[in-house]
Amino acid sequence: MIRSLTVYCGANMGNDPHLVAAAKEFGRQLAQHHLSLVYGGGRFGIMGTIARAVIDNGGDAHGVITTELRDRGTALDNLTTIEVVPNMDVRKQQMMKLGDGMVALPGGVGTLEEISEAASWTTIGDNHKPTAFYNIDGYYAPLKTMFLKMNDKGFLEKNYLDSLCFTDNFDELLTFMNNYQAPDYRHYHG
Repeated sequence: MIRSLTVYCGANMGNDPHLVAAAKEFGRQLAQHHLSLVYGGGRFGIMGTIARAVIDNGGDAHGVITTELRDRGTALDNLTTIEVVPNMDVRKQQMMKLGDGMVALPGGVGTLEEISEAASWTTIGDNHKPTAFYNIDGYYAPLKTMFLKMNDKGFLEKNYLDSLCFTDNFDELLTFMNNYQAPDYRHYHG
């Protein structure tokens, strides 16, 4: 049963007010479903929007931030907990460890890198937790197309393709997360 979600998303707000509204609603849904937020600990952008929505609706928000980013003044002050770690590698590992599942909301290169790591670690057996893309307004549709192409060209087996969820519906996301069965790690044959 999922009790916490690690959320990867933009430290920038972007330029689409609908994405910001959807992020607020996502945070509200987390709190309403008594799911703790695990995220990068920032106060800016989509990530700050989600964390504030969780807190404003009585939920728990747990941040994991690097010393460098904290020292730049990027941390959100009123989090349930905040853990300061030495670098991004430790931050990513800790965020993955603390959440029962990982989900990406709209973001940039950093968001893509974090969720891609979670997905790729599934193939080698180092991530047994569900990985999903919250596909607001089709934001991740081009990436889904790329994954389908990887499968078509023989670089991503169907069981790993099927282990990823693309949805813009919170209830579908939770159903996927709560029913997730991790695929076996990739086996190589000489």
